[in-house]
Order: sequence, then structure tokens, then C-alpha cells
Amino acid sequence: MNHFGGARAALEALPTLARRGGASGPVEIFSREDAERELAAAQKLGVALVALGEAAYPPRLPMIDDAPRLLAVRGNAATLSRPMVAIVGSRNASGAGMKFTQMIARELGEAGFVVVSGLARGIDAAAHGASVESGTVAVLAGGQDRVYPPEHVELLESLLAAGAAVSEMPLGWEPRARDFPRRSRLISGLSLGVVIVEAAKRSGSLITARFALEQGREVFAVPGSPLDPRAEGTNGLIKQGATPVTETADIISVLRPILDEKVLPAREPAEERPIEEAEPAPDQRGAYRLAPSPLARAGRRSGAAVAKLAGGGADGAFGT
Repeated sequence: MNHFGGARAALEALPTLARRGGASGPVEIFSREDAERELAAAQKLGVALVALGEAAYPPRLPMIDDAPRLLAVRGNAATLSRPMVAIVGSRNASGAGMKFTQMIARELGEAGFVVVSGLARGIDAAAHGASVESGTVAVLAGGQDRVYPPEHVELLESLLAAGAAVSEMPLGWEPRARDFPRRSRLISGLSLGVVIVEAAKRSGSLITARFALEQGREVFAVPGSPLDPRAEGTNGLIKQGATPVTETADIISVLRPILDEKVLPAREPAEERPIEEAEPAPDQRGAYRLAPSPLARAGRRSGAAVAKLAGGGADGAFGT
């Protein structure tokens, strides 16, 4: 709407934009009645719709190329204006990994940071649970009324008082396999940095790390035993230049200077870029490669290996 000067002009331009993006069929636009029905359902659920460019929109998210034009937000929206750190990792986490996650999530909250994660089983759930009181943000792969996994509905409800749940999907949207990698770009996009606690070689958490690098976010990894398959991905990230984390201070010391940087305004994506390119498909995983961002390179050794991210395990179908 900012580009075209208003909603009406943007809607009129939509067919042209869709054709430019590769769509061959007609573009279906919500009728006024459908839009009013959607707004009424959102209001009943306590969901606020926040548009790119509005004051309530998370300040770092517009810095990514494919920031959502509209976010569905439930809970304490003020949480989204605070500095955030993402913590993600294995669904099949070890007891030590869960305990370490709880420790750093709690201490990051005490230091004033909001913890972001994907509400998945394992490390994600531990990160949310330990930061319920200080503030945590759950990024959903489906609509606000389609929580996945279902057993985490109670956890989600518990974090809404001091935190929030966000989704770019409409109400009623059941999360599909391809929606989990898409969600990962928002987890990293909201954050100053991403902490990977446990990740196997083919873990979906490595996709979140890849997005973080592309977006200029800091990447942290918790080292583990070379004999533990759950540490293969994190140990590999450290070899490639990720900051190793053995205590919460390792994270805070890197992120504090970034808080003094000026947040850039929202950017319009290049008109030539097809909309579909913003959505990473599962079969593209094998082509993903890690390359340190300018922020990630600072103060680190040059010549870190550029490694291929293999396709991997799933949160239901894909991991965080």
C-alpha cells in the first residue's frame, strides 16, 4: 500500500504483480463480506492484525527482504518492540540440552531480552517455558487458531500475558510441511541473533541459521560431544564461524553493541522478484549454503568453511 499509495490502488495492481510472479490463473481477491467475516473471527479470538509500516510492527522484521505485509498478533503486542533473541534446536533434545536451554532463556529474560522460538517440541518448548514471565514470542506455522503441535496449546496460552504469538497465515490455515521453513525466516527476522542448542546434521534448525546469516543476524551455537549426533549440526556451525555459547554472557556480549545500531526503515522488495521466491520449498534445502554475514564475520577468523545445509528432520514434517 505504501508503494501504490493506498489499498484500492494496490488491489488494482495485484493481477499484474501476480502475473509477474508467474501466476497463470485469475487472482482471487477477498470480497468485503469475506474480509469483514475474517476480521470478526480475529476479534473474537483476540487477534490483532498489524500491517508493515505501522508503529506496532516488530522493528527488525522490516529489514528482511520478504517481510510479511500483515501479521496476526495475539497476546501482549508491546513485547514485539523489545529486543529479541531466538532459541531453536532439536525436537528430540537431550536432558542436558533442555536444561541448558532453560538456563539461557531465563537469564536472557532477566537481561531484558525477549525469547523467540517456534513452539515446537524439545528445545523450543523449553525456551518458551523458561521465559513465560519475562516475555517470549511464539512464531506459528499455521493460523492463530491452528496451533501445532496441539499439545502445546496450553503452553501458548500461558505465554500470552507477558509475550505474544505471531503468524503470517490466515485463520483456519492448517500448517503444511512447507510452512515450517517459511516460519523459520520470521523467527530469525524478529531477532538480533539466533541460538542453536542442539541440531543434527540434517536438522531443520540449520535452515533457521541459514536465514539468520542471510538477514545479517548473529548466529550462536552450543557445542556438544562429537559422539552425539544431536551436536553434529551445532559443532559444524561453530567450525563455519558461529559464536560458541557455553554461558549466557557469550550471547549478551555480542548483542549489546547491536542494540545501539539504528534500525532501518521498511523496504519495498524489488519489483522483479517473484513472490514465490520468498517461500523456501522443502526440496530446496540441499541447495542452501552457509556464508557468514557482515555481522557474523566481525571479529572472527576469515576463511571459515562454507558448508552445505542438508535437508532434514521435521517439526511434524520439518524442524524449527
